[in-house]
Amino acid sequence: MKSKIISAQRAAELIKDGVTIAWTSSSLLGFAEEVAMAIEKRFLETGSPRDLTVTHSTGCGDYPLGDTKGMNHFGHEGLVKRVIAGHIGQAPRLGRLVTENKIETHLLPQGVMTQLWRQMAGRKVGVISKIGLGTYVDPRLQGGRISEITKEELVKLIEFEGEEYLYYKPFPIDVAIIRGTTADEKGNMTMTHEALNLEAMSLATAAKNNGGIVIAQVKYIAKAGTLNCRRVKVPGVLVDHIVVAQLENHLQTAATSYEPALCGETVAPLAAIPPLPLDERKVILRRAAMEMLPDSTLNLGIGMPEGVANVAVEEGALEMVTLTTEVGNFGGIPTSGSDFPATWNAECTADHSFMFDFYDGGGLATGILGLAEVDAEGNINVSKFGPRVVGPGGFINIATSANRIVFIGTMTVGAKSTVRDGKLVILQEGKKKKFVNRVEQITFSGTYARKVGKPILYVTERAVFSLEADGLTLIEVAPGLDVEKDIISAMEFRPRISPALKEMPGELFAPHWGKLREIMEKNASGE
Repeated sequence: MKSKIISAQRAAELIKDGVTIAWTSSSLLGFAEEVAMAIEKRFLETGSPRDLTVTHSTGCGDYPLGDTKGMNHFGHEGLVKRVIAGHIGQAPRLGRLVTENKIETHLLPQGVMTQLWRQMAGRKVGVISKIGLGTYVDPRLQGGRISEITKEELVKLIEFEGEEYLYYKPFPIDVAIIRGTTADEKGNMTMTHEALNLEAMSLATAAKNNGGIVIAQVKYIAKAGTLNCRRVKVPGVLVDHIVVAQLENHLQTAATSYEPALCGETVAPLAAIPPLPLDERKVILRRAAMEMLPDSTLNLGIGMPEGVANVAVEEGALEMVTLTTEVGNFGGIPTSGSDFPATWNAECTADHSFMFDFYDGGGLATGILGLAEVDAEGNINVSKFGPRVVGPGGFINIATSANRIVFIGTMTVGAKSTVRDGKLVILQEGKKKKFVNRVEQITFSGTYARKVGKPILYVTERAVFSLEADGLTLIEVAPGLDVEKDIISAMEFRPRISPALKEMPGELFAPHWGKLREIMEKNASGE
């Protein structure tokens, strides 16, 4: 039996000019860092490979910890010709080339991309979906094309049986670079120490069925035939080459080398999760948590929404819901910061694309997502801010398919507030308004949401808005605040004000709340 084990240097030498490379990754979870380092080194020393197309479904890098890992390795002019990804915000070096209009760039919904891999694996027509309608991915807006030099259309608007859909075209994958924990000599690969399965099987199959090659980075090698077949996630027939990485280039997350509770090998005690301090952020999180239904499935977006899990733990309500992450984990508590999107004590880790089947089909009761810009139509932008291009990640899928959405964030950027005597006190107004006349890029379409009748809330520390037929409507105001002075003046437009305007519950501003379980039970009864 010919050995499949090669060095990272040899793996880099297999990459030819102009090929398309697909990577498994989410942040640095599942990313073959050692192989990427070798490709970068070869390019800097020899000028080859060049003009690559790199593709990955979600964020891939170490930002904000740094700007040297993940897709940052590809932030060199000439190395990359085109990027097709769901998110590039974690790779600022690559993002700089995008903003400088030096590489073609398509930023597409994360879930669509994971499903596209599976369609490509089976040599099928591509993905036909309502995901992305009315957003910048819609060809009537940008078609997902970001840089000015991006001309090729990967997304088309089609009509099928009288309804509009977006058609996402497949494209050939020449090299799939995947990651696991242990491979045997035949290439059978496990993921026992990985925090996620991601889309390794789909990508490997898509490359092989296109006549391409598959390179797998692992931590360990085992004798052929010794791995438990139930633990093997990618069969050896799909793996051409194995790179055994140095452990420092095979981190479990961007911040953690290995934590057994992130891969199901142990269970971490919930007591280790400390309560959040009482501030404007906690007020927002508590109000968002009030929208949870018992015995339902939720997704918490990256950033502030992660804290809803902390509130649920503090309130003893975590067992009343099932938290999920779009990358495949059901149950447990999603991690935060640079460990995201791993999960503490997950109950099930599914493949990436399967989770989006569940989401897109309506399995997600509630999505709690961040907001960066909101306009009078209820549109949200979380994907582009001036020269900085981020991409949507799973935002478009979740915001489109969840049965109800709660967008959360502070009213302005840079404001200073405190919670005192059961009230919010604004100490200093922010420097930038988030509620603007027109969002820079439509990542969520309020127009489409109104058309399909989806319940939408926008929760800030000062006020709560709902999306009504005639646009954004103010429905709640924080105790002690003046509507005109503290809310309207902090917006670029004047929202509709509900005739039934009321105060946000005063208990949200108290040191100890203790009402979440009761509220969720009332939600279940329809009170």
